[in-house]
Amino acid sequence: MKAIRTLVAASVAALLAGAAQADINVGISLPLTGPTSALGIASKNSIAQWPTSIGGQKLNVIILDDATDPSQATKNARRLVSEDKVDILFGSSSTPTANAVATVAAESGTVQLTFAPIDVSTARSPWSYNLPQSTLVMSHALVAHMKKTGVKTVGFLGYADAFGELFLRDMKVKMTGTDLKFVSEERFARTDTSVTGQALKVTASNPDAILIVASGSGAAMPHKALMERGYKGKIYQTHGAAARDLMRVGGKDVEGGYVVAGPGMVAEQLPANHPSKAVALTHVQAWEKAHGANSRNTHAGHAYDASVVLQKIIPAALKSAQPGTKEFRGALKAALENAGPIALFHGTVNYTATNHAGYTDDTGVILRITNGDWKLQ
Repeated sequence: MKAIRTLVAASVAALLAGAAQADINVGISLPLTGPTSALGIASKNSIAQWPTSIGGQKLNVIILDDATDPSQATKNARRLVSEDKVDILFGSSSTPTANAVATVAAESGTVQLTFAPIDVSTARSPWSYNLPQSTLVMSHALVAHMKKTGVKTVGFLGYADAFGELFLRDMKVKMTGTDLKFVSEERFARTDTSVTGQALKVTASNPDAILIVASGSGAAMPHKALMERGYKGKIYQTHGAAARDLMRVGGKDVEGGYVVAGPGMVAEQLPANHPSKAVALTHVQAWEKAHGANSRNTHAGHAYDASVVLQKIIPAALKSAQPGTKEFRGALKAALENAGPIALFHGTVNYTATNHAGYTDDTGVILRITNGDWKLQ
């Protein structure tokens, strides 16, 4: 009997030791090619700086290219959950592809943290959470600045996809009850190489300001088109354009433009008591040591924030379940929704069972392009 008990105890110990050594599989879909590849590559380079283990468990990170194609993002997500058995999903870097991953996340019961803002209402995306600030939160900052600077009429020049329409909708929500109104709305495709016609139409309405809703280096093209039409009003860009690619491609044409962004983009300019200052500086110093001065960007920041969130929720989830199981996926969700405030490069999030957007209205900061650099307003 003693020998049997010893054998059973040894077997249990071996099983527990094996469980303790289980990898945590992280599945990521990114646009490493295609029109938003600059965003995906920045995220991939930031992921390379993640810790290799969390909570004593090895991180096994699997990155697949979705080429900015929603159908490919769907295929990637299905492979990651069915073949690679991932515990958590990340991606993608454009709203249409992130929406595609969200569908698979809901079907499979796998937490998804997005690198592009999507509608994360619990009825629509019950397993998805935004790492970027929501379009509603960033619209709050934009509308507040427009009111402060005397803007009354606004033109819209944005993507003809989910990101563009979501931003337009939420700007209108935040404009309700103010003197602000849209007087023109023009759209273009991410793959368009010219927006001359749309620029002519939106400037013809003579708005006090024009909001461009685009991302990455692609945001410079409509900005330049407005300047070529002789537009003299204020030009605003969204957090999708908060990267130096905007200044690199846009040159002098984007000088004086306004961009809403996460606070980490100007970490050094933040007041000492800002909750994001310390965590943002940690990322900036590590990133710019590897990639050069002034190389920080929004999408590298999102990927860094992902690692901060993982370091918060994985140890909590490991207390009740082991990686590779349905229970662990559920434990990650519970840990995320009960973590409380988490200070990130892009602001402070506080996810709950009913709030998957996380950020509060005071998250966004307005930057002005001044002498080829960001200036906190």
